[in-house]
Amino acid sequence: MKKFVAMMMVAGLVLAFASMAPAADEYKIGAIFASTGPASMLGLPEKNTADMLVEEVNAAGGINGKPVKLIFYDTGGDATKTVTATNKLIKKDQVDVIIGPTTSGNSMAIIDIVEEAKVPLISCAASVSIVVPVKPYVFKTPQTDVMAVEKIYTKLKADGIKKIAILTVSDGFGDSGRVQLEKFAADYGISIVASERYGGKDTDMSAQLTKIKGTDAEAIICWGTNPGPAVVAKNRKQLGITIPLYNSHGVASKKFIELAGDAAEGTYLPAGKLLIVDQLAANDPQREVLSEYKTNYEKRFGGSVNTFGGHAYDAFKIAVMALEKADKNGTALRDEIEKITGFVGTGGIFNFSADDHNGLTKDGFVMIEISGGDWKLAE
Repeated sequence: MKKFVAMMMVAGLVLAFASMAPAADEYKIGAIFASTGPASMLGLPEKNTADMLVEEVNAAGGINGKPVKLIFYDTGGDATKTVTATNKLIKKDQVDVIIGPTTSGNSMAIIDIVEEAKVPLISCAASVSIVVPVKPYVFKTPQTDVMAVEKIYTKLKADGIKKIAILTVSDGFGDSGRVQLEKFAADYGISIVASERYGGKDTDMSAQLTKIKGTDAEAIICWGTNPGPAVVAKNRKQLGITIPLYNSHGVASKKFIELAGDAAEGTYLPAGKLLIVDQLAANDPQREVLSEYKTNYEKRFGGSVNTFGGHAYDAFKIAVMALEKADKNGTALRDEIEKITGFVGTGGIFNFSADDHNGLTKDGFVMIEISGGDWKLAE
């Protein structure tokens, strides 16, 4: 009888461990996006994309035969919520890698956390400060604000524009963009004759634009994410300002055109090739990837694909490629991300290295003009 009880106890332990096995025998990818709140126009496409990709990976057999579990937290674009979510992903959920956050300020808020935990972070935000100087466990997929500034300034120089006004949002993204706009202006023979700011929740920028109208600026550069830039475009038209308006890559979504209406006509922005994939040459190395992602996303979720969802696409794919080789070891996983080269993503062709945790060049950008309520390649 004692032997039978002992055998039953052993069997019970085996069953208990077996029931735990599936949870242990899986890859966990943490995702922190602003699917609600002011930045939801960026974060919701990111979440949708991650949901779509994890289903595709698991339907194809997972990674190395193991399923992938996506653990998502909505940050609402709030830094405090982002910090809380990151700690949960690391300590409670014990994820292997984290993709996101959506915004630059939120990304900067969690760098020390992921660095201390040695959990790789692949940010979906733009600021160059996220990866410069290099942080061992921090990577990012969007083109940097430095690249965006250089793309805009290259066009301004080609058009003979030498005096500009800048109008930037007062947040991490806007502040970083402002630094780069000021830093590189002289290199392109450009002088900033007016410099204004606006709040992320402001609904009228007429005062700032009136000041700009009284200067000899030949173009305006607005640096922010929706809805602010759409308000700027509308106020500019209402005030009869006719000098060109350039936006940052932060408005690379059809939502900007919807919000600004006909005030968006004739404005410019640098963006990834995803927005104008149908206008690319047939032999463009990104065309196949972009077309497939665009088709799948729009079929699944409706509406128009945008570059922000593309940032999550690239982050997820990079995480999967690294997990295929490094399994679950945090340091080894970090090393594998750093080794990725020649990856054709939505933001460009990624070539990471020990000195470059973004892996892109300004060639990932094209200059786009809004014409007829749609995107038009402007180069």
